[in-house]
Amino acid sequence: MQRLYQRRLPQDELLTIDFAQRVGAIAHEIRPLPVNVYINRRGQVIRVAVGNALDTQIPLLELPRQGAERLSGLRCVTSQTDADEPGQTTLLAMALQRLDALIILNVTGEGFTSRRGAATGYVQSARLAHLVADRERRWWVSDSKPLRQMVERDFAALVETLESEFRRAFTAREVDLERDRVVLVGLLLPDQTLEELEERLAEIELLVDSAGGQVLQTLWQKRPSPHAKTVIGSGKVRELALMVQDVGANMVVCDRELTPSQVRTLEDRVGARVVDRTEVILDIFAQRARSRAGKLQVELAQLEYLLPRLTGRGQTMSRLGGGIGTRGPGETKLEMERRAIQRRISLLQQQVNQLQAHRQRLRQRRQQRDVPAVAIVGYTNAGKSTLLNALTAADAYAADQLFATLDPTTRRLQLEANMPLLLTDTVGFLTDLPPQLVDAFRATLEEVTEADALLHVVDLSHPNWEHQIAAVDRLLDDMTFATGPRQLVFNKIDCVGDTTLAHVQKHYPRALFVSARDRSNFDLLLAALQRFARADRLQPALTRV
Repeated sequence: MQRLYQRRLPQDELLTIDFAQRVGAIAHEIRPLPVNVYINRRGQVIRVAVGNALDTQIPLLELPRQGAERLSGLRCVTSQTDADEPGQTTLLAMALQRLDALIILNVTGEGFTSRRGAATGYVQSARLAHLVADRERRWWVSDSKPLRQMVERDFAALVETLESEFRRAFTAREVDLERDRVVLVGLLLPDQTLEELEERLAEIELLVDSAGGQVLQTLWQKRPSPHAKTVIGSGKVRELALMVQDVGANMVVCDRELTPSQVRTLEDRVGARVVDRTEVILDIFAQRARSRAGKLQVELAQLEYLLPRLTGRGQTMSRLGGGIGTRGPGETKLEMERRAIQRRISLLQQQVNQLQAHRQRLRQRRQQRDVPAVAIVGYTNAGKSTLLNALTAADAYAADQLFATLDPTTRRLQLEANMPLLLTDTVGFLTDLPPQLVDAFRATLEEVTEADALLHVVDLSHPNWEHQIAAVDRLLDDMTFATGPRQLVFNKIDCVGDTTLAHVQKHYPRALFVSARDRSNFDLLLAALQRFARADRLQPALTRV
């Protein structure tokens, strides 16, 4: 077996008779276990393994695949002791590794010599299998043919034809190669309904799009509890790996937070980068942070997320070992990275505390001037920044995307001659907001806790607006200091029909219904703000609805 590594096949030939017979002889000696020999396009043997093709496959992250529409550049010569069609396990291993071709050698009994003395050998026939661009068929397997007919196949022409077909199929799907190509993974637990899972996956798809990715496919599984190692079951992990290969994805996004070991295990078995919901949100925040304060808090959240996940990020960050050569002074790169991150976290926390103190002084100045403050809160992308701009002619950044606002923006609203009001736009809320973000953005969230009242803005055009109201209310209830009265404001009424609007008005009679884009019903909103400003010194005028 060791000598197989010294052999080299012609680059344009699928196989040679001599090489096939050598593999057949080895397979005959160690039967019934199959022999798997992996060869690159230069004809070099790079791996020889004994056992099940799926168990002995090359780790998917180590495959030299160059593009989403390309094959891996490797072919496998495997053995079997009968002439039956190859099993699903062998073909599945070919698909997972996206091999150029799979040659199955039918190994017979003892080798023998013909009457003329020519060696006939252990392999009399073989089969050829390869992938196809049709995702319904997935692969093609030839009939069993004499070995000489198999070795006469033009390997270079076969690979060129296959990759041309995959390229055409990939181009037809209109995939943007400039963006991350994502497969979403969801998990349906007993305490969750299918509608809730679909809503969650739809929200994650919006998050991925906001982060700059493109969702190509979605996979979910119903389980009593998450799998300890891979979140989803082993069968679904293989299905996920095949889906990643089929659609040309380079990233998998899970709908829940993953442990570091789950991320590493999934990446090894799927062959693509795996991130969880928290990491996607952190990435969006990193892209959107504009002010020094926002960038500061995003970096703090990212480092707190990264710290427990350092272990396993490459061989250069190995743990301290035991035994000869590992004792004495010094520390591994992992320890150095951890110490550096901890020092950076301490520094950032000090700066966030300073920022918190600075904003507290600004709020005290506003309170001394006896100017009431109202915070605009709500689910992300509800239209809070657009509402602030429409009320105060501000220039706050507003866009139809999740988490367009990270930094609080405060603007003065002059209601009457001697009746000023301060409106503050805040970061949008989200279901299961990562704790790292809540901790890091505490200076920002204090704008909510210190406000005299809250305008709870709701996107009425969103299909799950009721769930979003409940999610924001839960987050506000968890903030022990967010005790100011809340006024419910339904936004984007220009995007819903009259029937829907009438139905919601009937169930929420004390709410306000406006359109920040065309300023519909702003007179009612301004009247409510005026009532609050007049009565602020005596008692809040807004009633929680």
